[in-house]
Amino acid sequence: MALSLAISPCPNDTFVFHALVHGRVPGAPPVEVTYADVDVTNTAAERGAFDLVKVSFAALPWLLDDYHLLPCGGALGRGCGPLVLTRGDGTGGPDRTDLTGATVAVPGDRTTAYLLFRLWSAGRPPARIEVVPFHEIMPGVAAGRYDAGLVIHEARFTYHRHGLTALVDLGEWWEADTGLPIPLGAILARRGAVDPEAAAGWVRESVRQAWADPAASREYVLAHAQEMELDVVDRHIGLYVNEFTADLGEAGFAAVTALLDRAADAGLVPQTSSSRATAWTS
Repeated sequence: MALSLAISPCPNDTFVFHALVHGRVPGAPPVEVTYADVDVTNTAAERGAFDLVKVSFAALPWLLDDYHLLPCGGALGRGCGPLVLTRGDGTGGPDRTDLTGATVAVPGDRTTAYLLFRLWSAGRPPARIEVVPFHEIMPGVAAGRYDAGLVIHEARFTYHRHGLTALVDLGEWWEADTGLPIPLGAILARRGAVDPEAAAGWVRESVRQAWADPAASREYVLAHAQEMELDVVDRHIGLYVNEFTADLGEAGFAAVTALLDRAADAGLVPQTSSSRATAWTS
């Protein structure tokens, strides 16, 4: 039977999963892949829609009863956090130092980016949050429809083109506050449908092949890269595919635990058992 897989069309995901999707991982079943933004996969995973699925770490408290967290294949690292963008000096927009009273566009209400934003802005929250398709956030801030926008991924490399300024790098804030990497996207295996040990092996082999022959996935990555320039694609992969992609390790699991514990203590997510959140065999 084919394995149903849901990932984003972003270069880091297509690079990592190229070998698995194309039947190049020995012993892995054939794969039927769906491409969707993480806000969509977060919701689909609540319905148990996929056997393997990329979700936000922030969504784990709602998903771990039905899914195993795999220790590989996800997006976690340093220097790769979400940005809060505003219009800056010289663009006619307000020069903000905080977001009190502001309207902020975010890419999803259960994304890790938004959870980090809520932790950062606690005590001085914006007046209004609007969930907006990712590609509309930067143009919307530049046009004045939103006072600020929360962005991820390739926006780190392109926001200057919209005349925007980074009010805060939430990754830098998180790392300075915790000393831990930023846990962004996780790979989950559906309980009762996929053996998590086998799935972790398939994903790790796909990662190994991606690093061993980066050119093999180039056409596939570019076909799904939503018109990104080649330089942006390469920088995207270089930033988000790293040692934590092959194995979360002690630091990665500590980052996941810290994020979910802090969010639960703040009343932002349900309390999650640390053993369930950090042990993929649980």
